[in-house]
Amino acid sequence: MGRKLRTIGFDADDTLWHNERFFKLTQDRFEELLSDYSETSVLHERLNAAERKNIGHYGFGVKGFVLSMIETAIDVTDGKVPGHVIQQLLDAGQDMLAHPIELLPHAQSTVEALTGDYRIVLITKGDLLHQERKLAQSGLGELFDDVAIVSDKSVRTYQTVFSGYGGPEQAMMVGNSMKSDVVPAVEAGSWGVFVPHDLEWDFEKADPPSAPRYRAISDLGDLPELVAEIG
Repeated sequence: MGRKLRTIGFDADDTLWHNERFFKLTQDRFEELLSDYSETSVLHERLNAAERKNIGHYGFGVKGFVLSMIETAIDVTDGKVPGHVIQQLLDAGQDMLAHPIELLPHAQSTVEALTGDYRIVLITKGDLLHQERKLAQSGLGELFDDVAIVSDKSVRTYQTVFSGYGGPEQAMMVGNSMKSDVVPAVEAGSWGVFVPHDLEWDFEKADPPSAPRYRAISDLGDLPELVAEIG
């Protein structure tokens, strides 16, 4: 009987390294800068709405986030936002792009443990240059057989990325986003493994799938045992 798994896909942000914490810190700064114009809860809701609206235009990542902050600042101040506030938002975006990479626990040891026995693929959303830079700085780049930086993660995405090496049925996707990493991968016919992270962007929340190929683990350290169990 052939092996059940041939390919393992990993999400990057908040699965292998920290990411959302920097968005949270920048959003806190945004709300502080605009506190004279609106309440924190209103600023939070308006920024989330702007991000959702703008994803189709700017995609995922820091650049779209900064543009959404500037747009929201203009809206809540009726176009009167001071230039120095815009400058500080731009500076905050630059800081996010330049922030050093910090791997999550077990990220490197787990990927290393699975390389060689499986085709290891990084599948991540976001700005191409920024994601490439983060991968290079992470020290994990040489462990991946392939890297797919995509505009979104859909059933079609996983069907395409996993099309070789047995297709989706012999693949697993591992990530912290139920909406992007798990649900569409399972719908494509793959295994979907949810690895929770302390911080979760509202846009990435979804109900777990009711499917036999769905699994949840406490952290990446549990993944090699799960992979061995599946086969």
